[in-house]
Amino acid sequence: MRKIFAALVVSTALAGAAQAATVYPLDRATILTGSPFDFKVEFNSVIKPEDVKITVNGQDYKTVLGKEAQFVAEEKNKDKVLGSAIILRGLTIATAGDYKVEISAGSETKTVTWNVYGTGSAPKAKNIIFMLGDGLSVAHRTAARIMSKGMTEGKANGRLAMDDLDHMAFVGTSATNAVDTDSANTMSAYMTGHKTAVNAIGVYADRTPDSLDDPKVETIAEALRRQTGKSIGIVATSEVEDATPAAVVSHTRNRNDKADVVGMLLDVKPDVVLGGGSAYFLPQATAGSKRKDDKDYIKLFKDAGYSVATDKAELAANVNANGLLLGLFHPGNMDVTLDREFLKKGTVEKYPNQPGLVAMTKVALDRLSKDQDGFFLMVEGSSIDKMSHPLDWDRAVIETIEFDQAIAVAREFQKTHPDTLIVVTGDHTHGVSIIGTVDDDKPGTEMREKVGTYAEAGFPNYKDENGDGYPDKIDVSRRLFLAATNGPDHYETFRPKMDGPFVPAIQNEKKEYVANEQYKNVPGAVFVQGNLPKSSDSGVHSVDDVVLQSSGPGSEGFKGYMEESDIYKVLADTFALGTKQTN
Repeated sequence: MRKIFAALVVSTALAGAAQAATVYPLDRATILTGSPFDFKVEFNSVIKPEDVKITVNGQDYKTVLGKEAQFVAEEKNKDKVLGSAIILRGLTIATAGDYKVEISAGSETKTVTWNVYGTGSAPKAKNIIFMLGDGLSVAHRTAARIMSKGMTEGKANGRLAMDDLDHMAFVGTSATNAVDTDSANTMSAYMTGHKTAVNAIGVYADRTPDSLDDPKVETIAEALRRQTGKSIGIVATSEVEDATPAAVVSHTRNRNDKADVVGMLLDVKPDVVLGGGSAYFLPQATAGSKRKDDKDYIKLFKDAGYSVATDKAELAANVNANGLLLGLFHPGNMDVTLDREFLKKGTVEKYPNQPGLVAMTKVALDRLSKDQDGFFLMVEGSSIDKMSHPLDWDRAVIETIEFDQAIAVAREFQKTHPDTLIVVTGDHTHGVSIIGTVDDDKPGTEMREKVGTYAEAGFPNYKDENGDGYPDKIDVSRRLFLAATNGPDHYETFRPKMDGPFVPAIQNEKKEYVANEQYKNVPGAVFVQGNLPKSSDSGVHSVDDVVLQSSGPGSEGFKGYMEESDIYKVLADTFALGTKQTN
């Protein structure tokens, strides 16, 4: 009888869930007072407008929200009718508090509660430097410290710049539709205060096929333009249209709408934009363009008053200059530090004069600090993630060192500008750990027998004799051994990849990813059975919390466990974005 009763309860709950409307913003959404957002209700059936009842805190929604929503009789995906909907664009709520939204139409009901929050009336800081290591995990940081600073008798011989940021939080990264996550929705949560679905930026991901019509929420760049006179800067080593930099300004369900993101950048007009991705700025007739139209965004940005730099010499020429600056240093993602500065691999031969993250950060700070109203600068160490996916841990760690050197630049700036908040975090983690060392001087030819764990690990023998913060060599005789918790079939070589970034798996004739036999005959290489579906060509993100550290006015707001959407609340309060600061 108990089993029958339990089955009835489950089936009844499922039937009720099937008849529940979907509401955006979602339940438990946090919304800044006065911040525009789109309100949408999706019904699972076709209904009549007169059957729809919506109340907010027990009153008709039009009384509280001040606008009437548009009724959509039928939303479709191709020829399939999805149901009716209502949508209200550009809604704002001026008064802080909890808002209970109740919707009904026939058998379909839904109740959500939003928390609308205000901020202090005066800014706590003049400037915010938000620094994100894409995919930055604890192992990346630990390896960067050991590789860069060394270790003697169990103690690090030096500290990273990020190590001494004095306020800390653990941050949850999950998406609204999955426990695992990507760089789009994670950075979007940081930059809007709203969690969203995988691949979405600045929107709640709805059911319609158009990726650009989803319910929007305000980005931090838009809030700054609306409420302040502050300047805005974006620096990344990826394409500037990639998920993390795009999230500062953009609205799309699909992070791959990169050509559209360029237009959104121009709409907001950040004062400084530096990174890769020139292919999406060029009209389709230009060789190498990835656009499908004839728009020349290089010209459009110039017409809007931007100076344009295309290599490190042109970037250096902009030191101490004024005005808007667009720097595009690669058609795609910029080459990683190990290849760009040391091995001259990747595409460095074709694009030999790419600046690094440190140089770009210095120029951005110089430009932005001229604004008497202050600034918001986002700096991304993009390729910690891009090298972690293919399990190229040496390149990922060198990228972490470069990111930390950019943090050092920010901390030096903060010494002379104490009214600056610095925030350093990741958007998600990778499944990587430091296992011990690999010691070439151990006897034998089997490389796995040269792996040292516990007391057999000893310490790696990296050196930095020229004092640039990077190891003089990464292929030293006793080096860190990093290993992944996930990945495709591949060959583990136990060595740095000196000929270019690691390509662990390639497709076979069945379109399955199999171990790349390029590495099969490397002496001592071993086959590693993958634990991901054979449609996966690389490792994936992990669900672990990220570590956030901060320093400066407002940093006391970061503590304990926080959701990524909570981080925006601290940023908004630090800049008093609930208060209009311009005439």
